[in-house]
Amino acid sequence: MTDLSKIIANKTENPLIISPENLQSQEDVELERKLRELKFKQELRKDWILFIVRDVVIFPAAILFIFAVSGYSLFIHIHG
Repeated sequence: MTDLSKIIANKTENPLIISPENLQSQEDVELERKLRELKFKQELRKDWILFIVRDVVIFPAAILFIFAVSGYSLFIHIHG
C-alpha cells in the first residue's frame, strides 16, 4: 500500500485522486462480501431459533398451563 501524501506531493499540477474503493484488492472485496453473507446467515439463524423457542415452545406451554390451572380450579369448585 502506498502513502497517498507522497503521491499527492509528487503530482504538482494534477493531483492523483484515488478513491477508497480502488485501494481494496479484489480479495478484500470478496472477503467483505462473504463476511456480510455470513453475518446475514447468522442473524437469520438466530431469528429462526428465537421464533421456534418463542412461538412453538413457550406460547403453547403457557396456554396449556393456563388451561390446566383453569381446569383444576373448575374441578375444585365443582367437587369442593
